[in-house]
Amino acid sequence: MKLWLDGGLQDTESARVSVFDHGLTVGDGIFETVKATDGRTFALTRHLNRLTRSARGLGLPDPDHDEIRRACTAVLEANPMSLGRLRITYTGGHGPLGSDRGEHGPTLVVAVGETTRRPDSTSVITVPWTRNERGALTGLKTTSYAENVVALARAHQHGGSEALFANTVGRLCEGTGSNVFVVLDGEIHTPPVASGCLAGITRELVVQWTGAKETDLPLDVLERADEIFLTSTLRDVQAVHRVDARELPGAPGPVTAKAMRIFDERSGQDQDP
Repeated sequence: MKLWLDGGLQDTESARVSVFDHGLTVGDGIFETVKATDGRTFALTRHLNRLTRSARGLGLPDPDHDEIRRACTAVLEANPMSLGRLRITYTGGHGPLGSDRGEHGPTLVVAVGETTRRPDSTSVITVPWTRNERGALTGLKTTSYAENVVALARAHQHGGSEALFANTVGRLCEGTGSNVFVVLDGEIHTPPVASGCLAGITRELVVQWTGAKETDLPLDVLERADEIFLTSTLRDVQAVHRVDARELPGAPGPVTAKAMRIFDERSGQDQDP
């Protein structure tokens, strides 16, 4: 396996990032996960634009889109696979053992791992911790991911593949690595970005392609929604058949199934929508 590190391809066995990299010592970094099918990336332009928004939110230099595109192409050509998880990581670079940044400039890593298509439906749980809709990192896709690690571990302990958060005022927000949609009386709703959720790429496309409404929702909407589904880069559109102790028989329901079809059709027509 080969990955891209600071300007060129390297073997995974020999590639090295400094132990003083700010992405390691204080979580000062951002990332994107891009789906790659048979060596072709999906929605790469949208992912790069969000990477830049995250960089600006952290005060990092704008990432070089041309270099990242070259890196993605090189990594995918060097590691052929039918379905890949392409990971772009961009950190504050070599720095002191504290919150101040160094002067060495950012670190860029692009790597890929093989993955498989998700099941059509899944089980999720809610967790007692909240998303801070007013935090400094709200809406940024940063490498400060420990909160998600803890929540996802709890989901796995309870037989789920995802954990869902409310925000600090008890409104439905998002999952550890996904956005959540609910169907109420035949209409699709998803929390607005103001809830504190990440502006997911798949979320954005599903809203555009299905006409879903961005709606401020209480967490207990999960107890009464007719259908629930998740979206993310690798889930695409995935139905939920159980949330906590509540079963949703027949998932994916008709509205979710239609959203799945629309997403499959539209994404198949355009690799960079």
